[in-house]
Amino acid sequence: MMAAGDPARDGTAAPAQGATAPGATAPAATAPGATVPGPAVPGAAAPEAAAPAAVPLLAPRDGLPPLIVTAGQLARAEQALAAGRGPVAVDAERASGFRYGHRAFLVQLRREGAGTVLIDPVACPDLSGVNRALAGVEAVLHAASQDLPCLAELGFRPAELFDTELAGRLLGYPRVGLGTLVETVLGLSLEKSYSAADWSTRPLPEDWLQYAALDVEVLVELRDALARELTEQGKLEWARQEFAAVLAAGPPPPRAEPWRRTSGIHRVRSRRGLAVVRALWQERDRIARQRDVSPTRVLGDAAIIEAARTPPKDAAALTTISGFTGRGARRHAGEWLRAINRARVAADADLPESSAPAGDGPPPAHRWAERDPAAAARLARARAAVNEIATARNVPPENLITPDSIRRVAWEPPAEPTAEAIASALRGFGAREWQIALVAAPVADALTAET
Repeated sequence: MMAAGDPARDGTAAPAQGATAPGATAPAATAPGATVPGPAVPGAAAPEAAAPAAVPLLAPRDGLPPLIVTAGQLARAEQALAAGRGPVAVDAERASGFRYGHRAFLVQLRREGAGTVLIDPVACPDLSGVNRALAGVEAVLHAASQDLPCLAELGFRPAELFDTELAGRLLGYPRVGLGTLVETVLGLSLEKSYSAADWSTRPLPEDWLQYAALDVEVLVELRDALARELTEQGKLEWARQEFAAVLAAGPPPPRAEPWRRTSGIHRVRSRRGLAVVRALWQERDRIARQRDVSPTRVLGDAAIIEAARTPPKDAAALTTISGFTGRGARRHAGEWLRAINRARVAADADLPESSAPAGDGPPPAHRWAERDPAAAARLARARAAVNEIATARNVPPENLITPDSIRRVAWEPPAEPTAEAIASALRGFGAREWQIALVAAPVADALTAET
């Protein structure tokens, strides 16, 4: 479902205020052998507004299914999934903190009538048969935008989606990690011990597989409970439009200069130093791709930054930088030095600029007051209007409308900033119709208000 330690699974966002969301359902399932808290001891003082303890999910209700590793097993699973009923819960486990890229190393599916299916995509890398078996079936994922790209690489591309994380955001839940939502909405607690595991490990331990199976155990029940709440709050159509947008979006385009995202790069003050960052980042990426390991396991960002601030001239100087002393980094000392030397002797015309090239959007908002005070005032008013609507509708402002869309219409508003013109502009930036219906007129009023 996520890279190691991802808050979408772990629920590590700010703690929720209050115990249970309105409309939360009773637990959908209990773990085998789990005990539900009994009545309070007579005369004992109970804390006010204490929420009932969540019931732990300890094992899949149907037992742990075998891991699918052969074409024959996969074909039988496809038949079972095709004969199932209702939506299909889908999850994928990756090893982003250990391996190069973001491919899936385990795929989990669960559908009523078919049970849980665990597929090893290393042994079975073609899931186009699963895609055909589930044609037209709604796929239920949590934080779908994280898993859809790696599933598409395997040939699984659902045509209909329900994203439980996105549904939680639209409903105003302050914490939308899978574990937190399952606990808040269903009264169940999910195991989190292996969220940071290296899922490329083979063979996969049985307790890891059990953990993975539980990730889809109650996902459809969670979907049903959230769908009821969306209906009650009048937000179901919002959700449908958002889910369709996620499916249509596809993977983001590659960054023009990904090396500029090196942590700590703000400490490198010279263009020559930035050239060292670029050269070391590119060399690290080449090595990581070749070895199929996460780039940060080859060389840490901190080491790149220190080498850029004071470029070492030989191996002895290189080893004075702590990040280059580990066995993994030492074995490539020659490559690091050659990369640094290429940056040291590069012509001035070939050095990177001090800041990233400007994109097609407005400048960073913190510079507006100096560059265009009128635009800064428009942005402040537009943001205030969006925040007021978001509060009234109990939805995060960034889900009501993307901050980038508001920056763009505030920086360069239409010549006649009517509600219709703002709606057209927002539509061009990818806003959904439900968003436009809520914000176009208030934003138009904010942009034209007197200062």
